[in-house]
Amino acid sequence: MFETRRPEWRAWEEWAAGPGRLVIDIPGIGPVEQRSEVTGVSLPFVSFRSAYTFLADGAVITSTSTLRFRSRDEVESSLVAHGYRVLDVRQAPDRPGCEFVFIAKRTT
Repeated sequence: MFETRRPEWRAWEEWAAGPGRLVIDIPGIGPVEQRSEVTGVSLPFVSFRSAYTFLADGAVITSTSTLRFRSRDEVESSLVAHGYRVLDVRQAPDRPGCEFVFIAKRTT
């Protein structure tokens, strides 16, 4: 079982329009500021960068990632090609319409 984002939802548009800055107080660490930005969209790939600033000492950790947004058909085809049988595809209960939840079983 795993989830994957639905490309037609276009999540990266929400990320780009998001608040930009978020401060979270982490017990035992203190306030941490998160800033994220979409750095590239070349479908099916979307790249983004997140920076985490630990406000107590100013340390910064940066993460750069690229996600591949695959259609339901692409994921199902890959599963079958690698020896899985798709038992069900559901919506994520906490984000309906935003993600596919695949339930698959190895056939061999």
